[in-house]
Amino acid sequence: MTITRHRLAGLAGLAGVAAFAVALTACSSAPTGGTDATDAVTIDDAQSVGAMEDFDAGTTFKATEPVEFSLMYRDHPGYPVKNDWSVFQHLADDNNVSFSRTDIPMSDFEQKKSLLIGSGEASDIISVSYSGSETKFVSGGAILPVSDYFAYMPNFSEKVEKWGLKDELDNRRQADEKIYLLPGLRETPNVEYSVAIREDLWEKAGITEDPETWEEFAEQLAKVQEANPELAYAMSDRWTDSTPLGSLLNVMGPNYGTAAGWQYANTWYDEDAEEYVFTGTTDEYRDLVSDVAGLVEDGLLDPEITQSDDQATQKFISGQSAAISSNTQTLTEYRTKFADAGQPDVPIRLISIPAGPAGSNLASGRFTSGLMLSSDAADKPYFKALLQFVDWLYYSDEGIEFAQWGVEGETYTKDADGTRTLKEDIGWSAVNSGAPKKLNADFGYSNGVFLPANGSSKELLLSLMTEEVAAWTAEQLDSKKQLPVPPAPLLDEIELEQTSLLQTQLTDAVHAATAAFITGQRSIDTDWDAYVAEIEGLGSTQLIDTINTALNR
Repeated sequence: MTITRHRLAGLAGLAGVAAFAVALTACSSAPTGGTDATDAVTIDDAQSVGAMEDFDAGTTFKATEPVEFSLMYRDHPGYPVKNDWSVFQHLADDNNVSFSRTDIPMSDFEQKKSLLIGSGEASDIISVSYSGSETKFVSGGAILPVSDYFAYMPNFSEKVEKWGLKDELDNRRQADEKIYLLPGLRETPNVEYSVAIREDLWEKAGITEDPETWEEFAEQLAKVQEANPELAYAMSDRWTDSTPLGSLLNVMGPNYGTAAGWQYANTWYDEDAEEYVFTGTTDEYRDLVSDVAGLVEDGLLDPEITQSDDQATQKFISGQSAAISSNTQTLTEYRTKFADAGQPDVPIRLISIPAGPAGSNLASGRFTSGLMLSSDAADKPYFKALLQFVDWLYYSDEGIEFAQWGVEGETYTKDADGTRTLKEDIGWSAVNSGAPKKLNADFGYSNGVFLPANGSSKELLLSLMTEEVAAWTAEQLDSKKQLPVPPAPLLDEIELEQTSLLQTQLTDAVHAATAAFITGQRSIDTDWDAYVAEIEGLGSTQLIDTINTALNR
């Protein structure tokens, strides 16, 4: 496990500046708005160093004097952090903000983040934090109840109201009715994953249209297998080593009326019954697992459902398979690998996500990874400035455009109609894919640390895509229904402790049984009832009873 601390004092004029020792400003201005007035806390002058008096939604944030925030930074191997990145330089020059970074490799991030927070060494800003990860820190008091300060975050409050996210935000409240994690906000649902197919092998089977349903997808796989006997399997899947068939089951789940794969959760809200049920033993989950098991049984899906990404990708590139899970970015990866293998003209594309027994849906929720703030930050002289900066960078139109595209004239140009174009020597994902420089690796933009919602607004989301990917994304958003966000039960500390002990063992048991059913090691027809009894023996009934009790309370 590696951890590196960096102190970024910015460029000329910032070196040696100590934001903590400057004279305190005069009166702090009153908050300008907020999504939650309950228990609102007023920030004193002593914590308002560097804060703007007239900060509001749409206002460019610039600290009134240089400030330095500590940042827990998730270092992505695809774009390792560099001290001289443009994003750091412009934040220092244009916004008077620099960072004292704690760099943590992505592979160690969750573990190390927990250790630092638990030991009282959390940075002011704790980046790339997912929903639920905050819960275990609430009772210890290490994480800021940020909902107390929403009134100081006008851009965040405006987006929540404008995009109709208040109910979803309320679902993030803990038992004390406070919110501890600032989520990334999306105007539209997140849709990136589906199945990539080799069009040439599909056309050889006489298929030119996407399957309308997962049942039709199975029929197409059978036709492709028959028309291309050299295939080992019509489909051999990736993203399977940590969660068996994690991506495929995740994509299929909403259209079966359940959650599976990456997004599996033990609790599923039954809209009709108005209560939670145990996901892994429902009829809907059984139907999903049964259909995927049928693909393996028919020789259409590779039974190696715990293989590495490299193994699955190699099978796709070498012609052993004709379909593989993909997202809008890995299309470029596959095309590059085909070209490297001397096959630059192999046509591949994402299919439109097929419908299922429950309809044509997208998973509920328009929140994505966000950030937490250390509770100690509230005592720092620059606390109010920190809130204003976070609000501007992550939630203002100007801030998210900067975080995604960079700086006009340096990394991109903008036409009179507002259309942005990356400079020719800069690439990102499939856009200018052969360019010598990368927007994230060489400049620090389109970086999950500073852009958790990957664009946030629909316009920005689509703006940094190829025409192909933008069209596919727009089609999914326009043709599918987003499932409603379920109500959130507010568990008290004792209930949280009780359920956390059950959650892990139940999830592990469901994943293990799911893999066994899909590969034929267990029979759904003869073993399902025994499996349900096993899950009940591990505490599924106790878990659901506790959840529903909290929900009713």
